Amino acid sequence: MPGNWGAFEAKMKQANCSEAAIGAFKQNYDQLVAGVTGLVPEADIDPAKDLPRLDAMEKANGDVQGLLSATAVLKLNGGLGTSMGLEKAKSLLEVKDGKTFLDLIAEQVKHMRKEYNSNVKFVLMNSFSTSHDTKEFLSKNHADLLKEPYIELMQNMSPKVDASTLEPASYPEDTSMEWCPPGHGDIYPSLLGSGMLDKLINDGIKYLFVSNSDNLGATLDLQLLHYFANSGKAFVMEVCERTAADKKGGHLAVRKSDGKFMLRESAMCPDADKSLFEDISKHQFFNTNNLWVNLPMLKETLTTSNGVLPLPLIKNKKTVNPRDSSTTPVFQLETAMGSAIECFDAAGAVVVPRTRFAPVKTTGDLFVLRSDVYKITPAATVEATVPVVPLVKLDDKWYKLVDQMQNLVPRNPSLKDAKSLTVKGPVRFGDGVVIKGEVALESEGPMPVTVQSVTYESGSHKVAAPAEEPAPVKAYA
Repeated sequence: MPGNWGAFEAKMKQANCSEAAIGAFKQNYDQLVAGVTGLVPEADIDPAKDLPRLDAMEKANGDVQGLLSATAVLKLNGGLGTSMGLEKAKSLLEVKDGKTFLDLIAEQVKHMRKEYNSNVKFVLMNSFSTSHDTKEFLSKNHADLLKEPYIELMQNMSPKVDASTLEPASYPEDTSMEWCPPGHGDIYPSLLGSGMLDKLINDGIKYLFVSNSDNLGATLDLQLLHYFANSGKAFVMEVCERTAADKKGGHLAVRKSDGKFMLRESAMCPDADKSLFEDISKHQFFNTNNLWVNLPMLKETLTTSNGVLPLPLIKNKKTVNPRDSSTTPVFQLETAMGSAIECFDAAGAVVVPRTRFAPVKTTGDLFVLRSDVYKITPAATVEATVPVVPLVKLDDKWYKLVDQMQNLVPRNPSLKDAKSLTVKGPVRFGDGVVIKGEVALESEGPMPVTVQSVTYESGSHKVAAPAEEPAPVKAYA
């Protein structure tokens, strides 16, 4: 199918999209029209081996203040957390002790500035879905940050593509639904097209640390900054060792044709190679999405590639109105920022401990974070109080959404002596609940059963209904 690039170009120009955004979308669209599969067979790659490790690196020394003055921290803040039932920026969710993700991130930056007397720059990459709510929150809670020149980098918008005609999707009932976020790979055209890349470089900023706003483990680590600044590399990715729980996810590899690092996601693996893809003893590392970018080198690479990094296409098939399955099927074209590791001649990876990868993707993650397993430090970082964080599995029918969980968990149980907790049915946690070892709790029926002032030791426990039942809690369909 030939496609119709001219229609997309006209639509994006009419919407005042930057040339960088238009160029990035054209590359994605050209891949779609050409039928690029993106498949990477096992025969084309080698495993990533002999990577440097954070725990073996020398401590940061020398001019820390000077390093920080040449550094910016960028948090990806474009997500709404819709899988958890949220309708505002996910970073505005209260995570612990009355503080949101954004509170903790802001306080970390302020603490580092004060501790080292250095004005490390702070950037939030917002989307058209999160910008207003985020700025409103900052105006009330961190008004000083809102006045800073680099506080907001706006993510671009991409047109949705009609899946049958490859023309621009049309939805007159709500034309905003004709557009979608282009994925976090958009960070590069956004930096370039907004002019922020040039402004940062002109302001003496060489090093950019990028991470997701929901990953509270992704702090600006001075040891890593020192390593990156002295490495001479354009791009460094933090990776963790894969476990059995990670085998379905993507992995780092080395492309045989040019010796460059690359990421292979599950959709890029031919069916015949799935067993090797899932072999965690062979492909040992996954991307944490904590990235270090040398900005002058990024500018040089963008200049030599006509302003567009050749990132692999991610094609998502949806309907133009995602809440109405009867509307026109569309493709949403996206890229991932970690894929840029294959675009630089001087790229690397560093193995970091799992503590630097602690994203909150489910209410079970939030349940653990709010418990006594974690504490907030004076530096506004969140640290585990136990050597091994317990595994928590909550019943999706009753706890999948944040408001559901909060109705059933008015008080967080103690988990510091727990190895795992599985909850089936609507169990409401009151005061004084302690979990020890490997515990399974089960409540039958649609009525929530309250537990309080009780310690559960390892084993399966049926939770009895109280004499007077509380009001029913709505299940997730």
